[in-house]
Amino acid sequence: MEFAAFAERVERLEAEPADLETTAIVADLLADAGDDLGTVTRLLLGRTYPAHDDRTLDVGPASCREAIARAAGPNVAAADVEDRLASRGEIGAVAAGFDFGGQRGLSAFGDGSDPLSVAEVDGTLRELAAATGEGSESRKVDALFGLFNRCDPAEAKTLARLVLGEMRIGVGEGTVRDAVAEAFLAEDGPGSGTEAGNGERDATTQTDDGTDGSDGDGGDDAENRATDEAYAAVERALQVTNDYGRVARLAREAGIEGLNAERIRVGRPVQAMLAQAGTAADAVDSFGEVAVETKFDGARVQVHYAPGPDGFGPRLYSRNMDDVTDALPEIVEYVADRIEVPVVLDGEIVAVDDDGSPLPFQEMLRRFRRKHDVDRMRETVTCRLHAFDCLLAGDGDAESDRDSDGDGDEDAPGDLLEEPLRVRHDRLVDVLPDAAAELRVVDDTEAIAGIESAALEAGHEGVMLKDPTSAYTPGNRGRDWLKRKPDVETLDAVVVGAEWGEGRRAELFGTFLLAVADGDEYEPIGKVATGLSDEELEELTERLEPHVVAESGTELRIRPEVVLEVGYEEIQTSPTYGSGYALRFPRFVGVREDKSVEDVDTLERVSGLADGRGRAGDDEANDGTGDEANDGTGDEANDETDAGNPS
Repeated sequence: MEFAAFAERVERLEAEPADLETTAIVADLLADAGDDLGTVTRLLLGRTYPAHDDRTLDVGPASCREAIARAAGPNVAAADVEDRLASRGEIGAVAAGFDFGGQRGLSAFGDGSDPLSVAEVDGTLRELAAATGEGSESRKVDALFGLFNRCDPAEAKTLARLVLGEMRIGVGEGTVRDAVAEAFLAEDGPGSGTEAGNGERDATTQTDDGTDGSDGDGGDDAENRATDEAYAAVERALQVTNDYGRVARLAREAGIEGLNAERIRVGRPVQAMLAQAGTAADAVDSFGEVAVETKFDGARVQVHYAPGPDGFGPRLYSRNMDDVTDALPEIVEYVADRIEVPVVLDGEIVAVDDDGSPLPFQEMLRRFRRKHDVDRMRETVTCRLHAFDCLLAGDGDAESDRDSDGDGDEDAPGDLLEEPLRVRHDRLVDVLPDAAAELRVVDDTEAIAGIESAALEAGHEGVMLKDPTSAYTPGNRGRDWLKRKPDVETLDAVVVGAEWGEGRRAELFGTFLLAVADGDEYEPIGKVATGLSDEELEELTERLEPHVVAESGTELRIRPEVVLEVGYEEIQTSPTYGSGYALRFPRFVGVREDKSVEDVDTLERVSGLADGRGRAGDDEANDGTGDEANDGTGDEANDETDAGNPS
């Protein structure tokens, strides 16, 4: 597929306000993607790799601006690009405003005579991800220059957004999920004129590059709806692969049967199952018997390990499927020393003192995802694994190879996702008894209260209440898991701006503008400066500087990348910030190392909290991961309150 055709569809999607029409346009694009289906599907979501793959382009805004400036001509400097960005507010619009092509030649990696293809763009982006070491930044700028130099305005807009992960076209994972079903599994869908969607082609013929597909017929028809079975098959395959490109190819090449054959695998992390807030009475009324677990104040991890010379791991993945193995060597050693069969486990890493008592979540964050001084920090902060679920265990024994989901096929060896929680916990105790969290099944609220009281006394956050008959549904926030803990509110918000500090902090960012999610955008809700130590300010400044997109005086605009947890006294309505709300007496609690920008609190939840509705419906910020810390750190400098601070 030509990149210009992809960019044209992206512009149509950006201009389309209707959800059904958006899905139809995406379905049509997927049906027309041909050999590039896997790539096109991922690029729509702003990804070069599957969600579970931790490789990144690692291209900062400065490098992108430099490449755009070079492609725009000798009279354009990176500072000019930055000035336009300050006025237009978005890198795609800036890139589209330049007339590229004047710098073609040998240095542009081609003479520009051939149209730029999706495959070429994808290949170059993968080269960027692989570039490391001395001179890598220069090579990345050269490669981007070569791409921009061959772009028309629409292509340049799309390319710039892809490079910085800012697609902003109103297409989320749910849209792509539905579009896959409608493109390849609906009887009269866009791809129905080919072999796509009939389930007759062998799933083993497709590759990771999607090089064996065929073009669909196209056509925008919002009425081409797939069956519930088709949507469920796509959803399930996505849950266990986290690879939209692969699932799109499976739907086209192997239909529902091929999608249903996908299973959890060691080395391919899945999304964590999530919880809603609830009461003991809710749990008893809903479940009858309630499985009660300790709610740990730690960081969620998924453990993948296949022992043996040709095995895998152990590897540890965060809630966002980031690889955090290197930061936790003692957990790796612990797992390798004790587990003898392939496993995928869900659990928490908790910081503990010399007596084994739990320490606050912020102590855990001193270790989590740390890349430097790991050995020294290992001596400073001791970590312990508490495993509470087993998603896979075994390597083909009779007990594991069974048809648990009733589809007529034996499950992949050890696949436990469809098994009841009771069974999964039994297998957890079998494979790692020392680290298995206790699961107590009770049927009355008084018993739950007693277990909760004991958990709190031991220094933990509270308890989780689960349906003992429930399956493990990756990424799902259903009513099968409920959480109880002391009612203290914090928000998870993303940093979108900053201000330079004063006095001894003049070389550091001293104040941070925070925002919550409103659809695909982020709306400011207040600034935070209180609760930050000098060391934390230094770390935040170092982390945020590569994401600065514009600077005016002492104020900086920052690309949404870093999530903070912030406590507050009250949420007030306020015209000062774009959200319409402001935090009264906000205080820094910590960096949410375990969360991405997709996990920040929503404006809907903020509205519910401000209106006194308490923890709103899905309680998206407090997701049952056992990682909602509420202890501020640092000093009291730079105190500020709410709407008195300009945005």
